[in-house]
Amino acid sequence: MSRVRVVVTGMGVVAPNAVGVGAFAEALREGRSGLRNDARLRDMGFACTVSGVPEGVDERARARFGEAELAAMNQNMVYAALAADEAWRDAGLPDPRDDEDAIDWDCGAVIGTGIGGIDTVAEFVVPMIQAGKVRRLGSTCVERVMTSNVSAKIAGMFGLGNQVTTNSSACSTGTESVLQGLDRIRSGRAKRMLVGGSEAASPHIWAGFDSMRVLARAWNDDPQAASRPMSAAAGGFVPAAGAGILVLESLDSALERGARIHAEVLGGAVNCGGQRAGGSMTAPNPRGVQRCIRAALADAGVDPDAIDAVSGHLTATMADPLEIANWAEALGRGRRLPMITSTKSLIGHTLGAAGGIETVAAVAMLEGGFVHGSRNCEDLHPDIEDYAGCVVHRTLAMPQLEIIAKASFGFGDVNACLLMGSGTSAHHSGAGARSMRAGA
Repeated sequence: MSRVRVVVTGMGVVAPNAVGVGAFAEALREGRSGLRNDARLRDMGFACTVSGVPEGVDERARARFGEAELAAMNQNMVYAALAADEAWRDAGLPDPRDDEDAIDWDCGAVIGTGIGGIDTVAEFVVPMIQAGKVRRLGSTCVERVMTSNVSAKIAGMFGLGNQVTTNSSACSTGTESVLQGLDRIRSGRAKRMLVGGSEAASPHIWAGFDSMRVLARAWNDDPQAASRPMSAAAGGFVPAAGAGILVLESLDSALERGARIHAEVLGGAVNCGGQRAGGSMTAPNPRGVQRCIRAALADAGVDPDAIDAVSGHLTATMADPLEIANWAEALGRGRRLPMITSTKSLIGHTLGAAGGIETVAAVAMLEGGFVHGSRNCEDLHPDIEDYAGCVVHRTLAMPQLEIIAKASFGFGDVNACLLMGSGTSAHHSGAGARSMRAGA
């Protein structure tokens, strides 16, 4: 029996360098950075005073949501809801706001977050409790604090009746959510799933990382140079925030609706390195990473030589050279790796949102036939020099771009890797080019 094929029919993004998929794709092409000085971090005594925070969000939120509705949302929820709203509309799905009885039993959501509503806890709940004002916390306090509020909010927006879940697996969260949605549709338990991740722009989320000395601190005077994946001068990641949401749908459902198909999710895998063999709470077990990549290839039925590009995790830490070495070992292509890029060089590290935003970026590159450049890695780390010809420094036109690998690796030694194919054709299981456009 043939396996259900799953495609992307909608996308939405709230990113530090652009809000909205069209503007985001343009920013990727232009290599536009979304990193800026953050006075809050300076005033709080952070060593890193650069961050990536989406701009113009408050205005968009007021235009989409009523005052009472916004009062029941924290920033993490706002980011997720705006990205989901764009993805839903992009997919051409009906607006259920005027129909109180509309429940879509065939559609669910897996929307992840790394640290969730800690900003609400730190800035509102704790001060109110310490001031003896528990009774004034209000009736919406719990929904703003609970980690699952991002998926719950989106379920209410669109009347989702299928599985509604919030996953959290550190920096692999967003990519893992795509794979959970993929599995749900493949199994026949849903026709459509909203998937992705979100993370708020809160110093309370970022402070622990600054204390660990894993945030960039040497480039505060030049914020756009601060995020340096694969660079010999990399000194830590730049904290950032946002949301990336996709609508996944069975190919049959998409064709039946006449939906626009952005890309196909060919397959993927998740695993854990068990914090053994060099792996720890904060470092990856190389064998675990390599097994995850190989399992993703096997699930997708993709030969390593068929991968055209890799959107790496690549955070601008000491793990970058190890990640490149793991790709080389897993793919078995020697020094002839696919084209490699790091979206974090443009937007920083959005933690639980990273996989969602970077998957939207991967699809934008597939659709646009390009691989965006990685900023600030002209001085490649010595251990990456052997692969210098594969690192994209400036946007590279690739009209024949067919398959891109997207991976995320997180604290806890957890790994997630997915394979995305072009919306018009994908070299998959030896089938060659296959048209997937509606009506083809």
